[in-house]
Amino acid sequence: MRHRYLRPSWDLPEIYLYRQPIDFRKQANGLALIVEQELGHNPFSGALFAFTNRQRNKIKCLMWEDNGFVLYYKSLAEEKFKWPGPEDELMSLNGEQINWLLDGYDITLLHGHKTLYYESVG
Repeated sequence: MRHRYLRPSWDLPEIYLYRQPIDFRKQANGLALIVEQELGHNPFSGALFAFTNRQRNKIKCLMWEDNGFVLYYKSLAEEKFKWPGPEDELMSLNGEQINWLLDGYDITLLHGHKTLYYESVG
């Protein structure tokens, strides 16, 4: 596996995935307004907030770092991101999971096999 240098850290304590598509003309301040007004979170907390567009082929990540916003942007050339549906507005992830998403994995499958309950072998 190749090293990826411009990626969210696996050590980030708070990462949130905004499930609704957004207008990708929005820059850092517009995304911070969504975080503050629609989600009720503090955009200056140091948490990372991830957004996608309607076509699901772009991701923007917003994070406050000490004295300004960091805006991470990835645009796929051919495929689409496997983005969770809009059942809940916000989904919490860890650093490994956001990197899986950026690599193209379906993070909605973040659960193991179903638990089976049997009463008898025969």
